[in-house]
Amino acid sequence: MFGGLFVGYLIYHSIHPEVFHKGSEMLNVSLGAFNTVVLLFSSLTMALAISYVQSGKRNAATWMMAITVACALTFMVVKYFEYSHKIHDGLLPGHFFTNPELANVEYASMFFGFYFVMTGLHGVHVVAGAGMIVWVMIKNIRGNVGPEYYTPVEGVGLFWHVVDLVWIYLFPLLYLVG
Repeated sequence: MFGGLFVGYLIYHSIHPEVFHKGSEMLNVSLGAFNTVVLLFSSLTMALAISYVQSGKRNAATWMMAITVACALTFMVVKYFEYSHKIHDGLLPGHFFTNPELANVEYASMFFGFYFVMTGLHGVHVVAGAGMIVWVMIKNIRGNVGPEYYTPVEGVGLFWHVVDLVWIYLFPLLYLVG
């Protein structure tokens, strides 16, 4: 999914670089950077959770998973505020685009189409990942995973790291393109 979006983004960016530059100027780099730090920290806590499960430190693993879920929720709250601001400013894709500041920039709504689809799809994966982390956290609390069996925790951890990795690409493509 993301591969196709990245290819489409790169094609349209190469055709209309000025549009993508103007669009990225309308994004809050500080909030994007904050979310990057949050997700990088969540990767650390998820890796620690896996290590703790493997070494039988059930309580420590539970805490690390809970912190990872808190990071996911923090990420989504920041996205909520970003989306609210974009909607308020009329920075929407297609014919919903009503921003007077960029009204004369042809294809400006295209950038925000990519922004909302790419970050929205990423957000869906963040929520799904948080749900899976809660699932393995419950398995950990119940003692269903541990040093002898930790495959579900590792699998969820891999998914979470991929979600973080996708953001590492989205942040510069969308927020730092200018």
